[in-house]
Amino acid sequence: MIAARAAAGLCSLLAVSLSDAVGAETAAPPQVSPPAVGAVPSALAITWDRAANIREAAQRIGLIQRTRGAEAAMKHVDACYRTHGLGSAYSAAFEGCIAQDYLESKLLARVYSRMPAEQLRRSGAPTAEVIGQAMGRRLVAAFNQYKIGTVDAQTIKSEIDMHGLPVFLKTVFPNSAAEIDALGGKLDETDKAKEKN
Repeated sequence: MIAARAAAGLCSLLAVSLSDAVGAETAAPPQVSPPAVGAVPSALAITWDRAANIREAAQRIGLIQRTRGAEAAMKHVDACYRTHGLGSAYSAAFEGCIAQDYLESKLLARVYSRMPAEQLRRSGAPTAEVIGQAMGRRLVAAFNQYKIGTVDAQTIKSEIDMHGLPVFLKTVFPNSAAEIDALGGKLDETDKAKEKN
């Protein structure tokens, strides 16, 4: 029960982070649950190079997004969860699924937040808020499956932002690699500043 509440609280925080990335004016932020009382510090035994694993997952989903589009990328994420979620223990491959889901959802929410509501309706595309909520539900399920607590989940999100986001963006937008490198790890802060202007 505590693990479920902790995961739900963290996913709310991730959804808020995703909403922040697309701009407060385009998506109402989800309600944030308070952290679970008695949340347990990290108990995950990581035996892999998390940064390298996240970079590899980011490059893989970025290549699918660039060459085959968003629908293929989301089908890949779904298949990833279905395949690697069969394991009895949390694994590098399953963590890669989480990274790919977060990165692809963040990109799609960003793109769709810039489209007029009427255009989204005509094309049958989801809103940024719907994308964030769907990602939140998937992450709650993923974290609950392996009893990942709030501390570990927040660490995973931070690592994805730090190691995965630059690789993902450079893979999806190869002609913008120099601009992405120039941001030097300040991708989220720069995006927020641009949206305010």
